[in-house]
Amino acid sequence: MTDPWWISLIKAFLIINLLMLTFAYMTLIERKVLGRMQLRYGPNRAGPFGLLQPIADLVKLIRKEAFYPESAVDVLYIGAPVLSAFTALAAFAVIPFGPGWEIAGYHVGGVVAPVSIGLVLIFALSSLGIYGFIIGGWASHSKYSLLGSMRTCAQMVSYEVSLTFAVLGVVIMGQSLSLPAIVEKQHQTIWFAAPQVVGLLVFFIAGVAETNRPPFDLPEADTELVAGYHTEYSGMRFGLFQMGEYVNMITLSALAVTLFFGGWYGPWAPLGPLWFVLKLLIVIFVFLWIRATLPRLRYDQLMRFGWKVLLPVATINALITAVCVVAF
Repeated sequence: MTDPWWISLIKAFLIINLLMLTFAYMTLIERKVLGRMQLRYGPNRAGPFGLLQPIADLVKLIRKEAFYPESAVDVLYIGAPVLSAFTALAAFAVIPFGPGWEIAGYHVGGVVAPVSIGLVLIFALSSLGIYGFIIGGWASHSKYSLLGSMRTCAQMVSYEVSLTFAVLGVVIMGQSLSLPAIVEKQHQTIWFAAPQVVGLLVFFIAGVAETNRPPFDLPEADTELVAGYHTEYSGMRFGLFQMGEYVNMITLSALAVTLFFGGWYGPWAPLGPLWFVLKLLIVIFVFLWIRATLPRLRYDQLMRFGWKVLLPVATINALITAVCVVAF
């Protein structure tokens, strides 16, 4: 059942604002988690327990001078961070967070945009978002930014192939490209994290590289490229790039919950969205844990690992899954 248009608008408004709030406090949570793992406190000055630190960071970015190189390509330079942030936010529209409800006689679905090919749409928006990083680095007319954008192009395109192949097993078992249908299939059978444990591992590793998270943050390697593709950005333009990176991490974590961990269904008590949020926070914590644990790879090691290890493993996993589904 399709929601009335005005209910869809309200849901979109709420989801975008919740995403923005989550992004803001993810920056604080990450610094706190890293601090504890490294035997220090992390931010604790702005407000009680440092809870106002994201607000302080926002004020700083808004007030910061928005400079740019004289030789930069104006339209592309300004539009690149907007494209990255937009595609990151738009991708969450097809993530289901609940079964749907009847409220005051109206049907309210558990997803903003209930499309039958939601998985394809997420990967399409992810591919478009890559252009923001590439164009931003090229339009800056800076050698460091250009090298960062070239690394971004190679890394994200390479690992997106492995990421796509990793979910083929889930699509074959779920017999659908619709994310709510895949969640329902897991509810009727078993969470796909068990039979698709290889696909889950490939998905998560490729997802870390796809979101430029450590130890795969080579496009932003500060020891080699100053800051990579966003070297020449400041103020809220830099903030939009950061927002795109964090929202992509949140969206990818939500996709992992949907494809492998039963979505909004829990092992007991039908709590709906609460189960979804709890699983999402656990997956995000693993992202932060990895950052505090593993050192950065060399770029040639990163690319070799993607093409020679992850892609073959994901392909074999999809083939074995297809054979098992046909046979049984």
